[in-house]
Amino acid sequence: MRWNLHAPRGSPREAGGTLRRGASSSYPRLPAYSPKRAEFLPLAGVSLDGANRGRVQSWRIRPARRVRGVWRPPGDKSITHRAVILGLLAHGATEIEGFLESDDCLRTLRMAQQLGASAERVGAAHWRIVGRGGQPLQEPADTLDAGNSGTTARLMAGVLAAQPFFSVLTGDESLRRRPMRRVVEPLQRMGARIDGRDGATRLPLAIRGGELRGIHYLTPVASAQVKSCLLLAGLHAAGVTEVAEPCLSRDHTERMLHAFGATLQQQVSDAGAHRVRITGGQRLEGQRLTIPGDFSSAAFWIAAALLLPGSDLTIEHAGVNPTRTGLLEALAQGGVHLEWQAVGEQAGEPTATLRVRAQPIGAMRIGGALVPSLIDEAPILALLATQAHGETELRDAAELRVKESDRIEAITTELRTMGAQIEPLPDGFRVQGPTPLHGAEVHSHGDHRIAMTLAIAGLIAQSGETVVHDVACVQTSFPEFESLLQALVEE
Repeated sequence: MRWNLHAPRGSPREAGGTLRRGASSSYPRLPAYSPKRAEFLPLAGVSLDGANRGRVQSWRIRPARRVRGVWRPPGDKSITHRAVILGLLAHGATEIEGFLESDDCLRTLRMAQQLGASAERVGAAHWRIVGRGGQPLQEPADTLDAGNSGTTARLMAGVLAAQPFFSVLTGDESLRRRPMRRVVEPLQRMGARIDGRDGATRLPLAIRGGELRGIHYLTPVASAQVKSCLLLAGLHAAGVTEVAEPCLSRDHTERMLHAFGATLQQQVSDAGAHRVRITGGQRLEGQRLTIPGDFSSAAFWIAAALLLPGSDLTIEHAGVNPTRTGLLEALAQGGVHLEWQAVGEQAGEPTATLRVRAQPIGAMRIGGALVPSLIDEAPILALLATQAHGETELRDAAELRVKESDRIEAITTELRTMGAQIEPLPDGFRVQGPTPLHGAEVHSHGDHRIAMTLAIAGLIAQSGETVVHDVACVQTSFPEFESLLQALVEE
């Protein structure tokens, strides 16, 4: 078995020498993460207005004094998706501990069941999946609905393209607006027959899979979803499939394929361009996996701890894959120092304990190869920039305009409402700081990351109450976020 993994930059601990090893703090440990599907409890300091099918529609957030505690984030969403999909394709059983029981990941699990996998909930955040053992998947009797999950839709498109049956892949209103040409065109080149709205560029997609052939494909931008889609298709294609990208995107699929027994070849050029090759017909074996904590979920609380004076937060077993922790490199530019203690690996992913204490932040200039590793953290980065000293600029992030919302427009509009000096750019934003924020009535735009960023903005506001509308979307990625507004926050 060959596994060549060349990262274009070091681990976050090595970035700029700004992350220091240190012991965990001695603050009381919080209860272990325990998912609560579609359930919201009354919280001190947070008023929950209006429910729709049991889901809260708005939050009322008052300024906080600080955040303190020891906390382990819920399982990583991206890694949970991939564990389910490879469990579907593998021989034998796959056990997944730390499963993120969010709407998005449960959509992937439900789709795996429709395609013939069996799934049993063994305990809290612990699932056992028995896959198809290399046999063709089961033709679904109904439409496959990805809900709001772009990861589910794009990765499953690669799986379905290789299956000898007809399937229809769809999603919710937001997902049906998002671009699918980026995966449809290379899959069609591999031999899949795909039709859909706007020339097969929007969901729903009708997919008639079959015998695929490997291709060489150069992605216009670094995209983990496109790369993963083609690797999953290539797993069942004749010959070799090679995906080249201008810089390394998140590599969870490569790591997970390796964990399940697949052989990959990878190469990173001196300029940072990345190539990965997979040969079709490989056998996957079920695994027992523990999913590391989601760094993107931790990022909101890293920001809160940095910005609220007197804060001291320890985050345990956070996933620190260097293709995901660009936010830490950006903060290093701003002079931020975090204490860092490596823990080991979970599901082939490096993990660490981070200690975050309040401190000043300097201006940051972010672009180029760093962007893919912090693309999900762009909204919370914008909030951090409002309190940084000087002008912060994010460029080369036009992908933000085709996420669950136009995140550039959404975050600039809402932070301006709270008093920020932030300017949208075609491919990012420019922020002048530090600027005091004030409470206001703001909207999530149906986007979970915008909703949570605005909640943290409400905590750091210097005055007034912040009302964040349309927050049920947070269930897609971080069901426990709301309870942490009580568990970690001191008023």
